[in-house]
Amino acid sequence: ALGRTDADRWLFIAFTIRNKLIRVISARDMTKREERIYVEKIKRDSMLPNETAEREFWAANDSTDFIDWQTAESVVLPKLKPTTRTISLRLSASMLAKIRLVANKRDIPYQSLIKSFLQERIDEELKPSKV
Repeated sequence: ALGRTDADRWLFIAFTIRNKLIRVISARDMTKREERIYVEKIKRDSMLPNETAEREFWAANDSTDFIDWQTAESVVLPKLKPTTRTISLRLSASMLAKIRLVANKRDIPYQSLIKSFLQERIDEELKPSKV
C-alpha cells in the first residue's frame, strides 16, 4: 500500500491479511519515483489524496504496476513508534493465563490485547453520558 500519513510522510507499507487481521510486514518511505507515480495517478484520476481516494485507487490498481518487488527491501522506521512508558502491573497468574489464551485465539501478543482492552474501557468511560 502507498499512502500519506497525517504528518505528511509518504509511506510504502507491505502487509498481509491473516484471518481477519492485517499484519504489517514492512514499512518504509516511498522513493521519489513511487511518490511521483502515485501523485500523478491520483491527479490523473481527478481524486484528492485522502483516505477515500486512496481506497478507491488501490481497489482499482495493483501495486506491481508501481513497485519492482524484485528490489524491495525490508526496513525499520524507528521514528514511527509512539512514545510509551513502561509500567508494572501485577495480575494473578490465572488472570494472566486467561488473557494469554484470548490473545492466542485472536493471534495477537497478550500485551497488545491488554492495551486494546484498556483503550476500549477508557473510551467507554469518557463517552458523554446519555440523560
